[in-house]
Amino acid sequence: MKHIVIIGNGISGTTAARNIRKRSNHTITIISSETDHFYSRTALMYIYMGHMKYEHTKPYEDGFWKKNKIDLVRDHVTDVHPKTKSLTLQSGRSIEYDILIIASGSKSNKFGWPGQDLEGVQGLYSYQDLERMEQTTKGISQAVIVGGGLIGIEMAEMLLSRKISVTLLVREKEFWNNVLPLQEANMISRHIRSHHVSLKLESELKEIQADEKDSVKAVVTKAGETIPCQFVGLTVGVSPNIEFLKDSGIEVKRGVIVNEFLETNIQDVYALGDCVERNYELPGRKNIEQVWYTSRMMGEVLAQTICGNKTKYEPGPWFNSAKFFDIEYQTYGNVANVLGSSETDFYWEHKSGMKSMHLVWDKNSNQFLGINSFGIRLRHECFDQWLRENRSITYVLKHLAEANFDPEFFPRYESEIMASFAIKFPHAELNPRLA
Repeated sequence: MKHIVIIGNGISGTTAARNIRKRSNHTITIISSETDHFYSRTALMYIYMGHMKYEHTKPYEDGFWKKNKIDLVRDHVTDVHPKTKSLTLQSGRSIEYDILIIASGSKSNKFGWPGQDLEGVQGLYSYQDLERMEQTTKGISQAVIVGGGLIGIEMAEMLLSRKISVTLLVREKEFWNNVLPLQEANMISRHIRSHHVSLKLESELKEIQADEKDSVKAVVTKAGETIPCQFVGLTVGVSPNIEFLKDSGIEVKRGVIVNEFLETNIQDVYALGDCVERNYELPGRKNIEQVWYTSRMMGEVLAQTICGNKTKYEPGPWFNSAKFFDIEYQTYGNVANVLGSSETDFYWEHKSGMKSMHLVWDKNSNQFLGINSFGIRLRHECFDQWLRENRSITYVLKHLAEANFDPEFFPRYESEIMASFAIKFPHAELNPRLA
């Protein structure tokens, strides 16, 4: 029996602990300075908006951990000592391990802007961030959010729920068009403005100004515009939370370097989740992926390895989902913001401006490569299977209705999509009605 110590109680560390417990009698300790118990990080916005309470975000009752013999330590790891297989905690306590799992997550990015450490300036990643936001947004009327990613749109929705006006600074030409193709980015930009957000495109932060109490009073853009506000949300992405490893001998670059078995360069030390940087390539995937489901999958895979069934992390085709106010977003495979030289595409948008579908395929082989869907729910298992089987664009269109996950009383758009596709691509080898 070994002592497994896990740094971090997010989805990756918690999943590893639960699955190790299912398969073994190892001693398991989880260390976290954020919260006593694991909670759903994606639900932070709903706590702020009053849709949920914190206790509703915990998937397991508080007694679950003791019942399953998983020890929880509320503390912060300051140093890792692989030579002695021990950790130093902020409290002064030392903990020894046989196997160490680093699942320390991410932290919000800051880029050295003047005023970035003022009261009322923050990101949104941890429960402590939520608590700070509760305090610093009480009674305010104006907020500025810097950055056009998914956390930025969540924060905008949170603030608007409390009647706080929002200005969103985005350096790209359209919202998130460093990720989304221009058609979808245009649609989402329009949708954001329809929710009375002041969306300022091609606008970058220069500095944050303070009032006499060292709280936020305004931001200044690089174009020289001054925007009064009492809160600034920094949502320009996150980066691996790995500073405590700098003198440990564990190899790090942007994240903790791991191989296909999630092993670091140190024996018996593994890493999971947002803090990981793979040292090998996976087709269609980035080497750092800070996504909930990839973290969960890593935890499941590593538990198998630690319990004697050495297993590679092979997540399969890329997918993700999110929500832009009223529009749900799903992506499967690879739909880049700019088409590759061997790719072609088809984009359909409903006249409401609230639904769209974007398909990409190889123009030489007609192999389906990916899809973006906005406002139409898709079945994950269909697209995951079609991508794994290298299906053609014709096959995908023929079976598109099978992938629709919307309830039966929702409107269907497959006929309209197919008709639009047939007009743009009348060739028999592409048109599913003729092929």
